[in-house]
Order: sequence, then structure tokens, then C-alpha cells
Amino acid sequence: MDIHQTRTWVRSIAAAMDQHKDHLTQLDSAIGDADHGVNMQRGFTAVVAALDGYEPAGVGDVLVKTGTTLISKVGGAAGPLYGTFFRATGKQLTGPVADAEQLAAAFDAGLAGVQKLGAAVPGDKTMVDALAPALEAFGAAARAGEDEATAAEKAAAAAETGAKDTIPLQARKGRASYLGSRSIGHQDPGATSAALIFRTLAEVLKP
Repeated sequence: MDIHQTRTWVRSIAAAMDQHKDHLTQLDSAIGDADHGVNMQRGFTAVVAALDGYEPAGVGDVLVKTGTTLISKVGGAAGPLYGTFFRATGKQLTGPVADAEQLAAAFDAGLAGVQKLGAAVPGDKTMVDALAPALEAFGAAARAGEDEATAAEKAAAAAETGAKDTIPLQARKGRASYLGSRSIGHQDPGATSAALIFRTLAEVLKP
């Protein structure tokens, strides 16, 4: 993945968040503050503006800039968590291109940052329920010698399954956890936006 593809990925995330804003808000209205869609859309719109005219030296610079902007512009839990994911990922990538194995290691660092900040594990009904299986699939593909496009497609599929698998879970972290058993039966909005992020990556890297 090169700098141009990384920029395109971030712009594609912004477009996806704009397109799915109402759906994310609908999901969040059931178990959260009904602001996830608006926050994600506003955050990535700000990221696109921040990247306009920015001259990064490497792939990582684009992602660090993305993360820093999200932390400063997005309210709720999403800004710090997604901001940490992109910043921690970007800090691992120093060159103008990143191959599948480099991306896998960087994404793992991003997930570690999210889990350190939010203290969530798979099964807690959070974005980690999509991120963890996505990155496991990406890493397995990379270690098997697959290219980043194939790894991203497998990650996207795993993230989408992970997001759907939050429906029967009871939330143990975040705003939704206050609802107790009433959080069961609803898909987690954070896991859903995480799946969108990896679906856009798969589309951008598709040969």
C-alpha cells in the first residue's frame, strides 16, 4: 500500500461514513447516545480537510494525521478510540509503501492501543468485536504470503461477521453496558463502523 492508496482509503472511509451515517446513528440510538453516525461522519470529514494539501513522507504519516485529527474533532468514545487506532498503526509504518506483513504488524499495534485505552476484549460488544477478528484474518493471510488486497478482503469479511455477532451479546463496556440485558438483540455501532473501515480498505486495494 502506498501513500496515494492510503489517502484514497481515508477518503473512502469518509464517504462510507457519510453514506451510512443514518444507519450508524439508528444502531446507536438503540444502545448508546444516538451520535455515533454523526460523530464518525464529522470526524472523517475533518480528516479529509486536514489531509488536503498535506505532504506526507510515508504511509504512516497519513494514518498518524488521521488519528490525531479524529482525537481532536470527534466527540464521545469514538474519537479517542479510532484516533488511537490510526495513530498507533501509523507510528509503525515509516516508509513510502507498506506490504501485507508490515500492515499486519502495524494494525496489531493499533488494536493494542485501542484495547489499552478502552479495556475491551472480544465479547464485550464493542468495536473490538470487529477489529480483533479482522486483524487476525489479515495477519494470517499476510503470514501465508498473501498480498495486502487478499488480506484486506479476508479482514473485511471477518469484521462484518464480527459486527453481526455482536447482536446476541450483552454489552460489558461503554454506554451500552448501562442497559444490561436490554443491550442484547442490537448490533454494536462501533463494531459496524469498524467493519465499514475494513470494507473500504478491501475496495481500495482491490486489483
